[in-house]
Amino acid sequence: MDAAPLLVKVCGLRTEAAIDAAVAAGADAVGFVVAVGSPRFVDAATARRLVEHTGGRVTTVLVTKGLTPEDAAAAARAAGVDVLQVHGFDRGEVERASALFPRVWRATSSLDADHLGSWGEELLLIDSPRPGSGERWDLGALQVRRPEGAWLLAGGLDPSNVGQAIAQAAPSGVDVSSGVESAPGVKDHALIERFVAAARATR
Repeated sequence: MDAAPLLVKVCGLRTEAAIDAAVAAGADAVGFVVAVGSPRFVDAATARRLVEHTGGRVTTVLVTKGLTPEDAAAAARAAGVDVLQVHGFDRGEVERASALFPRVWRATSSLDADHLGSWGEELLLIDSPRPGSGERWDLGALQVRRPEGAWLLAGGLDPSNVGQAIAQAAPSGVDVSSGVESAPGVKDHALIERFVAAARATR
């Protein structure tokens, strides 16, 4: 039996050119960060403009942190994205968000068994041990503690190590942000192309 297709997400995009680079490279999803304080932050109007620029070519994801489920869902609706990605929510907040927006992805930096189970989200993202830091996981820990259902691996991935990470952890997909940047918040289009190609070469 063939392995399931790998989902590749490029996150923290801030320009139309970066979107075009991700699409041309063959990414499945692109993410826009509305978490205040992130070097990849975009305001609501910019998020909406960038989503419109995708023209339905890829799945669009709004990355939120520090918002209530109600405000996060409202932001996702206003931006016009396909998916709401939530960070820092407990189980009840994930359930509230899922009742308000049709597609919710939950990010966690915990490998506790409870966090690796389904809380009703469509997909789980295993974020960096320190979100936004680019810090990598001990992939051996993810071999011992497997998340339930579909999940993405994030944290410290780049074109040079994504192939090995996929082979070792066997995620449903991968998510990259700082690993394809020339400076914090500045995407390198050649690195995006190399990252997607390296990920695709594994399946």
